[in-house]
Amino acid sequence: MNREASVKRDTKETQIELDLLIDGVGKSNIDTGIGFFDHMLEGLSKHGFFDLNIKVNGDLHVDGHHTVEDTGIVLGQAIKEAIGDKKGIKRFGSCILPMDDALVMCAIDLGGRPYLAFDCTFTTETVGYLDTELVREFFYAVSYSAGMNLHIKMLSGFNNHHMIEAIFKAFAKALDMAVDMDSRITDVLSTKGSL
Repeated sequence: MNREASVKRDTKETQIELDLLIDGVGKSNIDTGIGFFDHMLEGLSKHGFFDLNIKVNGDLHVDGHHTVEDTGIVLGQAIKEAIGDKKGIKRFGSCILPMDDALVMCAIDLGGRPYLAFDCTFTTETVGYLDTELVREFFYAVSYSAGMNLHIKMLSGFNNHHMIEAIFKAFAKALDMAVDMDSRITDVLSTKGSL
C-alpha cells in the first residue's frame, strides 16, 4: 500500500498543487516562486526520503507570507492524509542535526494533538528572497494541519542560511522516523487505543 496524498488549495491568495509519497526515495519537483524556500523543501524531500511535487502560484507581489504559510497548510494536510489511521507507525521521531556552525534539535509526535514550540532566533530579515520570520509560520501551519506536536530548538549557530537549512533537514529526519512502520506495532502506538 502506497502512503501518498494529493492536495489542492485554491484561494484568492494562492493556488497550490502538492503530491506527497511518504515511502519514496527523495525525488522532488518544487516551484513556489521563492528560490530559497524551494531549496529548503527539496532538502526536506531528499533527507526524509519523501517524494514531493509542489507547484505554487502565490501573491508574491504582496510578499511571501501567503505562499509560505499556505504551502505549510497543504503539506500538513498531505502528511495527515498519507499516514491515514497511523496503524503500525512509530509515531515519535527526533533528530539533532549539525550543519557547519548550526546545531538544531527537532522532535515530533504524530499523536493528533497539534502544537508548535519554535525556539529559534535569526539575525537577518531575509535569506535569499525568504523572510526568516516565515520559517516559523511554515512549521506552525504544517504542525496544525497535520495534527502534529512539533518542537524545534536551535542549539547553536550564527549563519542564518545554515540555521534554516538545518531546521528543514532535522524536521525531515524526525518525520521520517515518526512515519516509519514497525512490525511490533500491530495497531496504533497509544495506551488509549486510538490516535
